[in-house]
Amino acid sequence: MRRGMPPGAVELSYLEKRVLFVLGERKKATPEEIRSAGRFREVVEVMNAASWLQAKGLVSMKERVVRTYRLARPGVARKQLPERKALKAAIKAGGRIEVERLKAACKFTDADLAVALGWLRRKGWADVDRRATGSVVIVTPAGRAAVDSDGPDELLLRRLSKEELPEEAIDPKVLRDLKSRRDLVRERESVRREIAVTPAGERVLAAGVDLKEEVAQPTTDLLRSGKWKQVEFRRYDTRAFAPLVRPGKRHVLGAYLAKIRRIFLSMGFTEIDGDFVQSSFWNFDALFQPQDHPARDQLDTFYLAKPATRPLPDEDLVRRVAEVHESGGNTGSTGWRYTWDRKEAERAVLRSHAVDWKHLPEFHQIEGVVMEEGANLAQLIGVIEEFYRRLGFTRVKFRPGYFPYTEPSMEPEGQLPDGRWLELGGSGIFRPEVTGPMRLGAPVLAWGLGLERVIMAIEGITDIRQLYLSDLDWLRDHRAIL
Repeated sequence: MRRGMPPGAVELSYLEKRVLFVLGERKKATPEEIRSAGRFREVVEVMNAASWLQAKGLVSMKERVVRTYRLARPGVARKQLPERKALKAAIKAGGRIEVERLKAACKFTDADLAVALGWLRRKGWADVDRRATGSVVIVTPAGRAAVDSDGPDELLLRRLSKEELPEEAIDPKVLRDLKSRRDLVRERESVRREIAVTPAGERVLAAGVDLKEEVAQPTTDLLRSGKWKQVEFRRYDTRAFAPLVRPGKRHVLGAYLAKIRRIFLSMGFTEIDGDFVQSSFWNFDALFQPQDHPARDQLDTFYLAKPATRPLPDEDLVRRVAEVHESGGNTGSTGWRYTWDRKEAERAVLRSHAVDWKHLPEFHQIEGVVMEEGANLAQLIGVIEEFYRRLGFTRVKFRPGYFPYTEPSMEPEGQLPDGRWLELGGSGIFRPEVTGPMRLGAPVLAWGLGLERVIMAIEGITDIRQLYLSDLDWLRDHRAIL
């Protein structure tokens, strides 16, 4: 490295130096021009080297959209424009011709005639005199002067028949006129990249750079042959740009599932495994949900065809649940006062919702129960608050709710970053109509909290569907959830 050379110049690769040398002569050039002048094998070599030079502040890269134009189809330039054809017919008729005669002479359709008349007037080649007996086309002096020479638009069409032209090489007014006409020219857009040397790059070149190939890392052949003693190794620049390496990690949804499981286990709960498919008996009837409840409609619930039914538990329990529905049994309730249907209870079911910004057809639910003597509403609030505190919430509130199977009932809510409160689930104390048939003597605290809604509140997501859209950028850039 020569005295006065900017720091970091010695870390330039061989390809980076070649790009700089080309730009030292031209100041700026396209990747294709640099490839040709620097005798690179591929343009990708130029782009890779230029990207590193840009990260080091030695070159700048700009992109702009370039528009080029060509004929819409072959032969367009050889075909006369409608107004040119009409002008010649009018001149042949002595400079005056009725519109109907012009249409017949040129074999125009109604559409062609309208185009021809419009452009004759627009170019000043003729006037149209409207009379009671019919309109007459009258050629102007400008039209007589133009009959033997091509206009700017016709000349452009001839040029386009030979080559594709960039936008800057065409008169804007002429181009606008041609673009306004159907099926004459086609526009093509492409991105043009331009690489320019910066003042810092010029200082590196002025200080002097040795253009000789260097070895980035030793290979087995170099080491075995002893040639490593004869080559120069490129120094590593620890300040240079490096691509971001994203480590493998769990999907956001799966990571939150694992975290929530750890929280409840650390709070002393025991995990219970269950089946995805249940009978309507366990999903609805055992929870004192009437068989004609809207939530059991096929628009809100997925019923299975195979298996279409699931076996019910022992008959004594089934009988007690049926009695609670029909008359309240021995719970002190009057029940729902209808005839309970066993077939409805046997139907195989999946839980479901209608799709909107906070519901999905399928979702994860964090369910839990606490059964002990003296359990009460304050204890339920404390358990749920502690769970959300450990999960990272600082603002949680409860509002009264209604569920067929709990009384009293509450709905916990968490606040989103934009200030909105989001319902997170349901909770309450099981009614006697639920615990009585099961012969449970102690109060049972219960909750069902939507996992996806919890994640929405924590992550500031306003649409629950984002969790399942597989946005790779969001998943890769997301922090690991511990």
